Amino acid sequence: MAKLDSTNSVIGEKSYFEGRFQVKGLLHIDGKFEGEALEVEQLTVGPKGKVRTNIYANVVTVEGLIIGDIEAKIRVFLKPTSKVLGNIKTKELIIQGGVVLEGNCMIGSNLKKSPKNMLVQLFNEGS
Repeated sequence: MAKLDSTNSVIGEKSYFEGRFQVKGLLHIDGKFEGEALEVEQLTVGPKGKVRTNIYANVVTVEGLIIGDIEAKIRVFLKPTSKVLGNIKTKELIIQGGVVLEGNCMIGSNLKKSPKNMLVQLFNEGS
């Protein structure tokens, strides 16, 4: 298993990649990625990184720009320079001051079911 601080693949600052990308391990993007989907265990989008796609990962850390939905099984961490246009679905969401975010966020441990239905049901119990 890869360590959290080691990176398996890098899209460098002046690099551009387009298409569907699957990575086992960690991917760090300082350049630009556009495509249908990005599937990776752990993703870091650096301060100069730009991504336009839907992201499927375990952990996503953002310092740059993402246009697209993010689905992370464990966590999404938005650092102060983050800019995200898209929906986020994860168990844990960390947002630091300065972040720009437009989209819906669905946070919970069981995201296969709609949290809305569960919350309404909990509210109506005992009424």
